[in-house]
Amino acid sequence: MTYTPKSDFIRIMAERGFLADCTDLQGLDEALIKGVVPAYIGYDATAKSLHVGHLLNIMVLRWFQKTGHKPITLMGGGTTKVGDPSFRSEERPLLDAAAIDSNINGMQQVFAKYLAYGDGPNDAIMLNNAEWLDGLNYLDFLRDVGRHFSVNRMLSFESVKSRLDREQSLSFLEFNYMILQAYDFVEIYRRHGCLLQMGGSDQWGNIVNGIDLARRIADAEIFGLTTPLLTTSDGRKMGKSQGGAVWLNADMLSPYEFWQFWRNTTDADVGRFLKLYTELPVEDCDRLGALEGAEINAAKIILANEVTTLCHGFEAAQAAEATAREVFEKGGTGEELPTLTLSASELTDGISISQLFVRAGLAKSGKDAKRLIAEGGARANDIPVTDAGQMIQADDLSAPLKLTAGKKRHVLVTRD
Repeated sequence: MTYTPKSDFIRIMAERGFLADCTDLQGLDEALIKGVVPAYIGYDATAKSLHVGHLLNIMVLRWFQKTGHKPITLMGGGTTKVGDPSFRSEERPLLDAAAIDSNINGMQQVFAKYLAYGDGPNDAIMLNNAEWLDGLNYLDFLRDVGRHFSVNRMLSFESVKSRLDREQSLSFLEFNYMILQAYDFVEIYRRHGCLLQMGGSDQWGNIVNGIDLARRIADAEIFGLTTPLLTTSDGRKMGKSQGGAVWLNADMLSPYEFWQFWRNTTDADVGRFLKLYTELPVEDCDRLGALEGAEINAAKIILANEVTTLCHGFEAAQAAEATAREVFEKGGTGEELPTLTLSASELTDGISISQLFVRAGLAKSGKDAKRLIAEGGARANDIPVTDAGQMIQADDLSAPLKLTAGKKRHVLVTRD
């Protein structure tokens, strides 16, 4: 970046690797040094928890508040009813109002850990776009808002074009999404003086639409900023692990498993992830990321502790590290490990060890479990499992049984 930022926020975004694109970087930078700027990021309520893929933009909101500005978390109570088609190969399943409200409640728990909400000048606020979208009159909306959108231009956006190029269906319902998201920006500008929308780079087209619409119908000078879409150095999408999504809510993924996800970071990603997901000084991130051999493991533990402390608290991070040391260095079971508890009825006739690995989430199917066992990757109480048909009876669970898949994934199995 050739431009030298004046505001703390833009400087931090550039230094730490958060900045992908901005509609007017110099104009936004000038606005940020004049006073408190409100900015929002929108989140559709498609699950009961946010996951690690959302964490980069949550950290952006956190830095935005730490540098003196006002973050707005927009819950998509309205837009979730439509579904964002951006770069998806098929339409999202439609959720009813009760499911959307339940998901929003779960997501709110995450934001409260990273942002300070309140009534102060730079306290965060939480909005729900159902507040203005649910009551729209369709004909009035088409006349007042829809007329400003060119279908030709909408078809040119990469998120839509890629779907059509693959000859995959794009419903009229989904096609409306970008109009509704653009209208969100107008409403938040009118209601809260919001000058900036941020999001992942896949949202660029939607953000630009909102800026254009606000200029046309509200004569507003507003901005858009995007963050890079991250993949790990080995090409995996950020936020995914062998077991699925890495959730941020403790009731959907234990703090220990969350800690382990970060502890297992690839060597090449450590420095970059320290800058993006922790608040350690940039020079410390660079120093730790440059370590090699066995020393890089110490940096991974620092990364895991810092990220887990932000998400789950200091005590949870310390407990996870202690459990990891007990399990890996001392061969213990570790009280903080994920636990599967079987009822007496499930053990009446016993359960095969391969099915136990499936039930524990360490294998996706019986076939997957058998392959894991055949390849020598399955252990029970640190002893290799060789017989996929071995039956586990109630008496075998008089003490917790530790199942291990590979080197780093563990689950304790107990009985009622």
